[in-house]
Amino acid sequence: MAKPKTAPGTMLQFIGQQSETVKELEILRDQVKSFEGARPAKQLDPKLVKPSRWANRHAASFENAKFKSLMAEIESAGGNIQPIKVRPIGGTTESYEIVFGHRRHQACLQLGLPVLAVVEEMADTDLFCQMDRENRQRADLRPYEIGVMYARAMDEGLFPSAKKLSEKASVDLTYLGRAIALARLPRDVLDAFRSPLDLQFRWAGDLTKALQQNPEMVLEAAKRIKSQAIRPPPADIFRMLTLGDSTVLPPAGKKIPLKGKNGQSGVLSLDPKSKSVQVNFSNIDPQRFKEVQSAIQAIIS
Repeated sequence: MAKPKTAPGTMLQFIGQQSETVKELEILRDQVKSFEGARPAKQLDPKLVKPSRWANRHAASFENAKFKSLMAEIESAGGNIQPIKVRPIGGTTESYEIVFGHRRHQACLQLGLPVLAVVEEMADTDLFCQMDRENRQRADLRPYEIGVMYARAMDEGLFPSAKKLSEKASVDLTYLGRAIALARLPRDVLDAFRSPLDLQFRWAGDLTKALQQNPEMVLEAAKRIKSQAIRPPPADIFRMLTLGDSTVLPPAGKKIPLKGKNGQSGVLSLDPKSKSVQVNFSNIDPQRFKEVQSAIQAIIS
């Protein structure tokens, strides 16, 4: 910058420099304000960090391809860039409970890396709501996992009613009800699927209704599906359990016509409650009776 030749020029230059300094100070003040109240993240030994009792991650969430990809990302970065959030247990710095970030913590634990965490004191209800809010922003959390967390909060009296939970966590009551219904499905129904993570929100109502109307049939179907060496796709299992697929089980009392060659015919019907099947054949060659008897014997054996 050229040096002014006159006294007024020198004064104007000085005022201009002062103005720039004031502007820089204002920018710095604004930047400092943005950090006011913020809690700095710190490196913690992952062994000192425990999963929350409200944790809703199913074991399968720590074994799938997405988790392996997360581990690889954290390993290449030398740690988790996005901090998890924890609260101290018992007011000490020797033990912490996760608010959110269970998968990031588990990845660091398995890799033997420190976990970057923000530490904050909070009550149980605040921990639950923050965990739920953060989880709902993540597309990878499955309906069953969400339901398990809500059901546990209700069972342990964290909230006095589903309505209060809905209000406190800002969760739609219908969404909440479907999630809890999935979490409360009988173990046999859950085991019919390759993983409960396959369950969909939209199935909750139909599965609950089927269990209310004919629990024995649903549970028998679930056990039968579980025993199969190769499980059908989740949507087919859902139809089998709710009898929505006529190719799986017919409605009770419906007569299914059977047609064969040379005028041979038959009628087949199922009574789910009595667990009985009725077969009626017409124009069947008596010499083939033994074949019919053998076929039925093979099925019931």
